[in-house]
Amino acid sequence: MSVAFRRESDDEHKEPAFEWPIPVGPNLVTPRGIRLLDEEAARLADAIAAAEDEEARKTLRKRQRYVHTRQSTAEVQPAPGAGVVGIGSKVTFTLDGATRTLTVVGHDEADPAQGTIAFSAPLARALMGAEAGEALDYQGREDAIAIIAAAADPETQA
Repeated sequence: MSVAFRRESDDEHKEPAFEWPIPVGPNLVTPRGIRLLDEEAARLADAIAAAEDEEARKTLRKRQRYVHTRQSTAEVQPAPGAGVVGIGSKVTFTLDGATRTLTVVGHDEADPAQGTIAFSAPLARALMGAEAGEALDYQGREDAIAIIAAAADPETQA
């Protein structure tokens, strides 16, 4: 029989439902990062219990699986040393003549608009391990970054 006359189910035409993508590599977090994951897990559990629509519960459960995976794989990082850039550091530096201040954090707590970047971001990778007063190469340019100050950000340690 020709496939043109075969009845296919409606489900065969739906887009596949993918899980939230898990970032590659270790799940390094600050103490604040694990607290935020715990808070989101509690919020999601409450939202799932309150959801009346099965489709909404399905979407919330997908996010919940992601959060539970991130909680179980989280590696809480100790506060970075004074003057050294690490996860949880607030670092002030100059790049292209502009002075900027950023905090290096884990993937799930990164928000560049709020001044936090993930430790795996290219800029954060260039900064990691650097000390105050050091000049760093970045994007093929020598001495493109000058570290002014680095210290543990108290907000990431709470």
